[in-house]
Order: sequence, then C-alpha cells, then structure tokens
Amino acid sequence: MTDDAPFVSVLVAFADQLRDAGLTVGSGDVLTYSAALAQLDPTDLLDLYWAGRTTIVTRREDIAVYDRVFRKFFLDEGDALPEPLRLNVHSSAEVQSMLVVPATDPSPESREEHAARLGLVASGAEVLRNKAFAACTAEELAALRRITARIRLNPPRRRTRRTAAARRGHTPDPRRMVRETMRAYGEPSKLLWRKRKRRVRPLILIVDISGSMADYSRGLLQFAHSAKRADTRVETFCFGTRLTRLTKVLRRRRVDEAMEQAAKAVFDWEGGTRIGDSLTAFVRDWGRRGMCRGGIVVICSDGLDRGDPQVLASAMERLSRLCHRVVWLNPHRGHSRDFRPSTLGMMVAAPYIDLLLPGNNLHDLEVFAAMLPELS
Repeated sequence: MTDDAPFVSVLVAFADQLRDAGLTVGSGDVLTYSAALAQLDPTDLLDLYWAGRTTIVTRREDIAVYDRVFRKFFLDEGDALPEPLRLNVHSSAEVQSMLVVPATDPSPESREEHAARLGLVASGAEVLRNKAFAACTAEELAALRRITARIRLNPPRRRTRRTAAARRGHTPDPRRMVRETMRAYGEPSKLLWRKRKRRVRPLILIVDISGSMADYSRGLLQFAHSAKRADTRVETFCFGTRLTRLTKVLRRRRVDEAMEQAAKAVFDWEGGTRIGDSLTAFVRDWGRRGMCRGGIVVICSDGLDRGDPQVLASAMERLSRLCHRVVWLNPHRGHSRDFRPSTLGMMVAAPYIDLLLPGNNLHDLEVFAAMLPELS
C-alpha cells in the first residue's frame, strides 16, 4: 500500500467522520485499515465495511456508531453528499475499475448495473470461468485476472514426527500430567494428551511457456502469482528450452507488474520445448537440495517435447522419487475419462504421474485448488 493509492484519501476522510462521531481513531488505525484493504477488493462495499470494522472498532458499543457513519459516508443514508463519490482503482495499464458510491441506497437494478461495470456479474463470471484461455479476448482476460487474484489456496499438510499438547488425542502427555499432579499436591486430576504437529507441504509449480502453450501460459502464471501470495511455501518455475525460477518475481503485489518482470526474466518465451532437459535441471539444481522433499510438484504443459524421450523419462523417474505427488495439468486433457495421451512427452511421463488434470480454463484451476488439501 503506497501513500498515493487512489483510495487512501477516501479512507482518511472516512476516519475523520468516525472521529467526529466520537470514535477514537488514530493514524495507526488508518494505516492498518489501508493495509487490510490492500489485500482485499477496494471496489467491494463488503470488503470496505469489514476491513474497517475489524481494524478500527475495538468495543462492542462502538459498532452502532460505526455502522451509522459507514452508511452515511458510503451510501449517503442521511445528509446528502455534494456529489457522488468516485474512486478509481488502476489494476493495470489496460484495465480500469471504477467504484461509484451512489447518493442513495442502491436499488437491485442499480446494484446489478454497478456490478456489470466492474465485470463481476455472477452469470458473466461463471461464463468466463468455463471459457478456455485461448478463446478469451483482452477484456475477458483482464476480468479473469481480477477473479484469479481472489483465489485462496488451502495448501496440503502432512503429519510430522513432533508432537504438541492437545485437548484430545491418543498419546498421553506424562510430563504435563506429572506437573499438574504436583500442583494438586499429588492428587491426579485428568488425563492430558499430545498429538502430531501438521506442517504445510511445499507446492512447486513448473509452467510450460513454449510456443504451443502461448494461449495458456499467462493464465497459469497468474494462478501461480495468486498461489504465491496466498502461501509462502510456493515455488514457481517456467521452462521452454531452459528452466527459469520466477519465485522472487511473483512476490510483487500487482499481477501486471509481476508478469512484466517475468517476461524480462525469461529468455525463451514462446520458443521451443525441452521438457526433459528442464526437469533434469530442476532435479539437479533444486530438487536434490530438498526443495521438493515431501512436496507437491505441479507440471503445467501440453506434453509437446522436442528433446530426447529417454532424458524425460529419467527426469520424471527421479522427480517422482523425490516428491510426494506429481500432478500434471494439461490444457488438452478435457474432462473425458477415456482420455489417452497422444503426445510423445505425455506418453513417456504418464507412468510417473500421480494425477492428471485439465488446465484449460479458470474453472479447472479452481477445481485443482479445491483438491489440494486432499493431496496431503
């Protein structure tokens, strides 16, 4: 969140209204409010309301005052504002979303019209979710970018050997029980338990950016950007004829800036494909160092390979032994249960793939995100 963000001045004015109403709102509260809203959608009134209520309101009796000021400031329920409040949020150089807070309580028709301007109408969003990346226009890809940014991953977790105190479990905790017994002057009080800790599994995304994947690679990298922002144990690589690590590049908050930096970091964008050589480089330089130990490796590719099939088979065999699961997202997979790999790369890699899923559109990526906890 920068000081010149277009909605910071609006939040400051809202905080002034809260102070006039009797609430104690400091500069630190406004900064916390702004930082919380930076992770949400500033064009969504619900996000505006709850971000402020959770960061500014500290007492139950202040909720009614906050609600009254919020309705007056953003929905104009009370004294009329001199003119409608307009807030412009630039998500990219090509797309601009506008939030217009109406001067009156919006009717269902006006709310639908307002949502249509933001590209967030439920029916339209559902159509975009099921539309192939290759068939989307520039405007539709921009709308998909906004929807993809809201995806929240629930990463898979594994049980470790270490244990922790728990209310219920199957393993007694003798040390705690002895301490509690000594506090009770030798009288045992109750049984105390321990259970195994759970740790997040690493998630490694390896995206094919060759010429045959040109229509899908940007959508897959946008998904990787959302995954990286949702969890710190996400690593992202891309490959064409060589492997490139994009983890640090995708740490940027704005997806357009991250994509621009990724394009500068990659030298073989929309070029040839050498899946075997790229996976061999990943195993040699990163996999054997422990990056994918116990992790989920997701390869996003159509399987078109110009390299040596034996190199690909050897790399997949070593990769399958190093990681917990190998998942392959193929845009041409489809949803047919009778799918059979037709490319040489897919046929060579098939014996080492634990799960083969489609990756044709946003809906397929959302299904994969929902399946992640089951891969633990």
